Amino acid sequence: MALTLPAFPRPALRRALPALAERTSPLAAATVLLVCVPTGEKDVAAAVHVTAADLASLALVALTALNLLRGRLPAVDRTTCALFGGIVVAAAVATIGSIDPAAAVTGFVRLTQVFVLVPAAVLCSLRDRTDQRLVLGSFVLAALIQGVVGAKQYLTHTGASYTGEPIRAVGTFGALDIMAMSSVVSFGLLAALALALGERGPGGDARLRRAMFAAAAFLAFPLAVSFSRGSWIATGLAATVLLLRADARLLVRGAVLGLAAAVVLVGGLGLGGSGVTKRLGSIGSVSAAPDQSVSDRYDLWSTAGRIWQDHPVRGAGPKAFQQLRDSHAPLRLSSGSDAADATIGFQREPLLSPHNMYFLVLSEQGLIGITAYAALFLTLLIGCLRHRHGPGLAALALLTWVLVDFLYADIGGTTTVLTSVVLGLAARAAAHRPEPPATGPATITATTGPTTTGAAR
Repeated sequence: MALTLPAFPRPALRRALPALAERTSPLAAATVLLVCVPTGEKDVAAAVHVTAADLASLALVALTALNLLRGRLPAVDRTTCALFGGIVVAAAVATIGSIDPAAAVTGFVRLTQVFVLVPAAVLCSLRDRTDQRLVLGSFVLAALIQGVVGAKQYLTHTGASYTGEPIRAVGTFGALDIMAMSSVVSFGLLAALALALGERGPGGDARLRRAMFAAAAFLAFPLAVSFSRGSWIATGLAATVLLLRADARLLVRGAVLGLAAAVVLVGGLGLGGSGVTKRLGSIGSVSAAPDQSVSDRYDLWSTAGRIWQDHPVRGAGPKAFQQLRDSHAPLRLSSGSDAADATIGFQREPLLSPHNMYFLVLSEQGLIGITAYAALFLTLLIGCLRHRHGPGLAALALLTWVLVDFLYADIGGTTTVLTSVVLGLAARAAAHRPEPPATGPATITATTGPTTTGAAR
């Protein structure tokens, strides 16, 4: 039987491609949304994992490079160039001096993609407030998709195993990427909250404000039933910073409303009650009586410290931690963590990283690397702290989440590319002066007039 293909819309494609090359923020938004596409990956130890979101991010980088060659990119300030350049130099030095240069090359490429190329491409794509809101909206939409799937998994007992029951919400990512859904939901919750706060005042859109507040309120439930202590902590701290910068009085009201909602949902309706309460209680015992996962994390951190002591200046090289782990780890370290759901059954997931980005950089890139990353992160954070309104405030919250999460997690997994997008948003906020809140026609004139054009330069 012959297969008839639909006519290829070449005229429409010819019109769309130049428009996309001229305004690349839709590709940045697509990168975020494509994270939701299931990968079906069952080999976490594979050297390379290429996802649909990775491909979209590479397309964004390619279009940005094309615009650079054609002289159509807005100028990026020297400080930002120096910060991103420092990351490349540190990774290159570590790769050249690696214990296994061949294996380190793939690590160098990944580090350059995650911390330099994609953030720089996102930065160049955010030419005005519309671009920023489009990308932030994609975070909210991706979180809602994952939140709906995760909530269903908890309510229907079709999620990953937690305390022997299939109730852990993991979204479309599966049990082998246990932290992915909570990361996506956390980003979306913070983006929704920031967008809602940006619509306060006479010039704000009341319907958008209510919709974003409703989205943030809904996302609190799938975040809770993800049972991810790290995401809870990072989201709580990031939301606190967000509310303090926007309006300190909102922090008090938000805390009261959040507590009331928790009492109703957990105490009254029993949604996630015992699991959430038990998980919250375990946060206070991570130092006095840590569970096995926390104990393993401490051992991985000490392992990274021992590797750094052997390679203090330029590190052991990208991808070297997993090769040196067994020779530097204490005997009590587990061989892996348990993962189980209806799709994969029961598996042991190998512990291939220290689960701390700062220790990972220190062990693999040494003092040179940690200095480069510290300069990048601190400069972006200080720059974002200037913002009290609009997308800059959202960038501050998302960056805070990433920096806190890096204390007990590192890059890896399907959602790594989201870290790149967040860094691009933060770089844009840090490099541009704060925008005034939307309070009326004067603000609209300033946003669409010379101020925005100057910011793009």
